[in-house]
Amino acid sequence: VGGAIAQQPHRIMYKIIGADGKEYGPVSVDQLRELISQGRANLGTQVKIDNANAWQPLGSLQEFASAFTTPPPAAAQSHASITVRGKTSGMAIASLVLGVMGLFSCGVTALFGLVFGIVGFIAIKKSQGRLSGSGLAIAGIAVSAIFALMLPLFAALLLPALTKAKAKAQGILCMNNAKQITLGIILHADANTNACPSAENWCDAILSEVGTNRIFQCNAAKGSSTSHFAYNKKLDGFDIEKVKDPATTVMIFETEGGWNSSGGSELLLQKPRHASAVVIGFADGHVEMVGESRLAQLNWDP
Repeated sequence: VGGAIAQQPHRIMYKIIGADGKEYGPVSVDQLRELISQGRANLGTQVKIDNANAWQPLGSLQEFASAFTTPPPAAAQSHASITVRGKTSGMAIASLVLGVMGLFSCGVTALFGLVFGIVGFIAIKKSQGRLSGSGLAIAGIAVSAIFALMLPLFAALLLPALTKAKAKAQGILCMNNAKQITLGIILHADANTNACPSAENWCDAILSEVGTNRIFQCNAAKGSSTSHFAYNKKLDGFDIEKVKDPATTVMIFETEGGWNSSGGSELLLQKPRHASAVVIGFADGHVEMVGESRLAQLNWDP
């Protein structure tokens, strides 16, 4: 085979790797010489005989030595082949970018950066010079790994803030429910010659005013009780217009739970659900989050 090639070089066809990293060909010997003369192929350009497996720098092929003005020494040819670069791997670039973004995404994007970096590095090694950017891939893997390992730390830092925000939202919702219940009792009194509902069935009595029994529940409460509010029993049938100090008189308050539950301070929550405070609805219709230190000062007598 070697003898046949040596005798008929004009019939040998080559494939070539362009400056853009793409494979072209097959091209003839004459076409290759023309590319060399145009400066579009150089000593380090990767070529191979069509249907062959091994790529080699163009400067290492003796049949093209005369096409270059000054045939380079072997050391120069070797250096040329080493410095040839293919297209930079997009995976390697993405890995580094995602790794750096891990600082601002609490490490989430760094997990993807780590995967992209490993995949990109493997692809570069298998490309036989058609892909470059192994340094970027390694940097992306390192940066991504650092921020990915910090993900549990970020989670630990964010968890208290998220818990606090959830508790605050639950408190606001509970106060809103208490507000609607309190107004429901006042509306019921207005429709019944100012008489507050009976303590025995107060939840049932105002259900039409509040619209749904979900109003009686607190999202922060555990268990499946139908109501987490109790009614001040001393308001049973009391004329709401005759309440001496409605702004300080308890109308409803948080309790352990129970439909139509009523009573006094003995039913107050022992363990407040909302940051050491209990939601209280007053006879004038306003609602407060009352701290444990103030609970003993509440007015229960209308």
